Amino acid sequence: MTDTDRHNSPKSLLVVGGTSDIGRAVASTYAARGWKVTLAARDTEGAERNADDIRTRTGAHQVAVQHLDILDTSSFEPFLDGLDALPDTVVCVVGMLGDQTRAQEDADHATTVLRTNFEGPALFLEMAAARFAARGHGLIVGVSSVAGDRGRASNYVYGAAKAGFTAYLSGLRNRLGKTNVHVATVKPGFVKTSMTADMDLIGPLTAEPEAVADRIAALETRPSDVVYVLRAWRLVMFIIRAIPEALFKKLSL
Repeated sequence: MTDTDRHNSPKSLLVVGGTSDIGRAVASTYAARGWKVTLAARDTEGAERNADDIRTRTGAHQVAVQHLDILDTSSFEPFLDGLDALPDTVVCVVGMLGDQTRAQEDADHATTVLRTNFEGPALFLEMAAARFAARGHGLIVGVSSVAGDRGRASNYVYGAAKAGFTAYLSGLRNRLGKTNVHVATVKPGFVKTSMTADMDLIGPLTAEPEAVADRIAALETRPSDVVYVLRAWRLVMFIIRAIPEALFKKLSL
């Protein structure tokens, strides 16, 4: 490909977690702006349904689907090498809430929650980051969670995994800070998705997937390091982090 071809080609986005509601919203937002989009997911049939929906809603035709299992770390390098081109932006929205009570009793379930939310995404983005750095530019967006800001009895296995992912993204951002590769951490808070369908969400603290997508897309022109999709969450988590441990452990959170 010549320099002219590169200049005229649309920018490209890779969404890791292409079957998720947030992933679909992110992909749709970028596709509507003329980007070439690839949805990566273990469930390729589900990702293809999202791709069809995006094509219908946006009229975009450059929406592709690729198989990727975030728990199969040995597949990451072949996956990246097999892409038509290295994307300009990668957004990782992989997540598994899991069941806290089950995780306390079932080590296999706890392992899956930890690996899905931390190990897999971190190792995948590390490989992507190396390629971005070698190329000289790119945007890496990791969708973490406010659950990682402080451990709570109701979801501390999930929260621990997200805390690890948040710390990883911070370290990666620090390592690449003097390059043209930007790393952003996005913390949506409560989002109306299939993953939270059975939860009693707090209206003022709950975002739509499209709002998350808009904040992520805004990073293309207004880079930011840590983004709380709803600004109220920054204050809420500041207060929660400030509660002394002796008091915090007595609370039912």
